[in-house]
Amino acid sequence: MPSIVRGPRSPVLCTQTLGELIEAQAHRNSSRTGASFPWQHHSLSYQQFADRSKLLAKSMLEVGLQHGDCIGIMAGNCYQYIEVFLGAARIGCPLVVFNNTYSAEELCSALSVSCCKLLFLASNIGLKSLESHIQAVGIRPEELPLLKRIVQLSRKTMNIPSNVEIMPYSAFVSNDHSASINDATLRRAECKVRNTDVLNLQFTSGTTGAPKAAMLTHFNLINNALLFGSGLRLTDKDIVCCPPPLFHCFGLVMGFLGAFTHSSSIVFPCDQFDANLVLDAVSEAKCTVILGVPTMFIAQMEANKRKGYRLDTLRLGVGAGSTVPAPLMRDLRQKMGIETMLIAYGMTETSPVSFMTSIEDDDERRATTVGRIQPHTLAKVVDSEGNILPRGVPGELCVGGYLLQKGYWQNEAKTAEVMKLDDAGIRWVYTGDECVITADEYCVVTGRIKDLIIRGRSPEHYDSLILTRGENISPVQVEDRLLEHKSIADACVVSIKDSKYGEVVGCFLRLEENSSKPSNAEVNQWVRQRLGSHKAPQHVFWIGDPGVGLDYPKTGSGKIQKHILRTVGDKLVAGMQVKPKL
Repeated sequence: MPSIVRGPRSPVLCTQTLGELIEAQAHRNSSRTGASFPWQHHSLSYQQFADRSKLLAKSMLEVGLQHGDCIGIMAGNCYQYIEVFLGAARIGCPLVVFNNTYSAEELCSALSVSCCKLLFLASNIGLKSLESHIQAVGIRPEELPLLKRIVQLSRKTMNIPSNVEIMPYSAFVSNDHSASINDATLRRAECKVRNTDVLNLQFTSGTTGAPKAAMLTHFNLINNALLFGSGLRLTDKDIVCCPPPLFHCFGLVMGFLGAFTHSSSIVFPCDQFDANLVLDAVSEAKCTVILGVPTMFIAQMEANKRKGYRLDTLRLGVGAGSTVPAPLMRDLRQKMGIETMLIAYGMTETSPVSFMTSIEDDDERRATTVGRIQPHTLAKVVDSEGNILPRGVPGELCVGGYLLQKGYWQNEAKTAEVMKLDDAGIRWVYTGDECVITADEYCVVTGRIKDLIIRGRSPEHYDSLILTRGENISPVQVEDRLLEHKSIADACVVSIKDSKYGEVVGCFLRLEENSSKPSNAEVNQWVRQRLGSHKAPQHVFWIGDPGVGLDYPKTGSGKIQKHILRTVGDKLVAGMQVKPKL
């Protein structure tokens, strides 16, 4: 039997835009709490979703934004994030969500690629100040000619020299600021929006390392959220705890939109992940569902050893990014009261969920697979020539259906690489993941075809405190930065196994002739100066050193064999960690 599966054709897909859905949900739920942010001592009702998003939309129109203009945001999980998202949706302005770990230079690059005209920027995320980001953006008008204004998500703006107007969020959304835009003007702008319009741009790493922004439409995201929430059996009685960040599909789509489309309430316990604040929120709000990657759940169990909360309201946990091992499921049941853990699988380009386990699945299915295909979704497993493989044979997973991105923003070449039409005229996204479709149509992820390093995925042994979300790291991007160092002649970056983060960055370097070898700390700092700290190499190996080899292992065509380097690196690190017998 061939490895091709089709999801059910029911329920009927939603055709509303998010703006239309905002109004419908406000009418249906009115004063019901839609989202709460205990770390900000703030909450929003469904009616406030409508009212506040109107204010934001009017202010956006007042400063000259039009249908299709991009709006950027870099912030933690704050109430302003939701207001900006909903306000932009009303008038057809795609919201570009920037990774919280971006360096100032990475933010400027992403702003340039996405052509943002307006940027919402937090003053800090957790303990990390974004002053350098604000300054970098504000003094580069030649690189960001379209950017006209920065709105700081704080009461006062920083006193920073800038060629771009900077104003506080409170002033931007004030009634006075949007007074020139009346309700009739807003309605005319809203009438231009179609469900095929881009709602959200999400940057995703690829094998080339070049920044690409997935264009996700109203139709994509609303329906993915509806189907995901249905799989959780969400109702207006549920309270969802959402530690994953809003710059990921996990937080924005599966979290916020999943709850919003089912009239549930959602709690964002912290601006960035803090296990203690998550536990406080679950206990105080009596949350019924909790989202997270396995490493988050591990950290929460460790933290609860000190807090000692009796968490008896959670009926469901949802993991993404990797399967949840059976031992972890048992611990979550015993220590956090989570009777059932579900796994959702997908990628940014598929809005994101394409496979998901169900409440009816037994523990073994939920621990070893990513479930079955979602409704209105297609999937197949193919070989390197694109031929569909038999069930049980590993190959590359391809996904089709309503959930496919519109393409990569202003990048037809990269879109064509990932999205391909078959002979029947069906469009597929090639995921880069190696998978198996079983005889009973469950999907098992067996590896990755792409060379992405995923720092923060669940390790096999989860016996340490991990405070991470699972970040995709492009080796090429790190390699390019390393090669800028005057002492480095060649660089190859691979994943190295890690008991804490699952995978971390390792690099194999060749020293420039007649150069002095920089220390590991210097190499790490060199990368940190330009890229996010999570991209800095944790392990540095030099060609010619004992155990490394005199040259890179290569194929007959001269391509470096990264899988061999990964094995070498893993062995070297394991040897370093062996304690001598006394």
